[in-house]
Amino acid sequence: MGTASSKKFLKNSGGYTAEEAAVTTSAGAGDADKIPALNASGVLDASIVNAKVQSAGASDSGKVVALDGSGRLDPTVMPVGLGADTAAIVASEALAAGDFVNVFDGGSGAFKVRKADATTSGKHAMGFVLAAVASGATATVYFEGTNTQVSGQTPGDVFLQTTAGKGAATVPSAAGNVVQNIGFAVSATSVNFQSNRPIVLA
Repeated sequence: MGTASSKKFLKNSGGYTAEEAAVTTSAGAGDADKIPALNASGVLDASIVNAKVQSAGASDSGKVVALDGSGRLDPTVMPVGLGADTAAIVASEALAAGDFVNVFDGGSGAFKVRKADATTSGKHAMGFVLAAVASGATATVYFEGTNTQVSGQTPGDVFLQTTAGKGAATVPSAAGNVVQNIGFAVSATSVNFQSNRPIVLA
């Protein structure tokens, strides 16, 4: 059963009068025919109005769309071809929000994502993540747009750094380092991402 409200009403139970509590949340079919009550915020709970922040596909047909924690629509509820250019890819290591990342062959043709790293060829930035992800979990990788989870940016071009996952104004200069312009800062906490071709230093 869903969460019971402190508000109760009277009902006929086999010829007797009985109290029954309204519900502020729904547990699904088991709460059929129950009377809903507003929650502590004075609104109907998402479980009662059958609202979803993320779509699992056709199984969520007919459900009400709700905004996510940032007050925006989740990309999974957008029609194909609309919304952010993203892909769901398994992380081969823990990723922090704002990391610039590299998509690679994790073995047997499996697509994996890891932190981009200017210390070595083959780990150039292809996208970024806006949310932290544990190793082995699925990351939402953004291939264009603004990375709003960075810090310490200065006006001008941003280059992939030898600190894995990071971008800054400093251009790597050691032999074997990768020089890759990955966009430009639009504020101290935002980088407009552009995946440019990397150059490996001799």
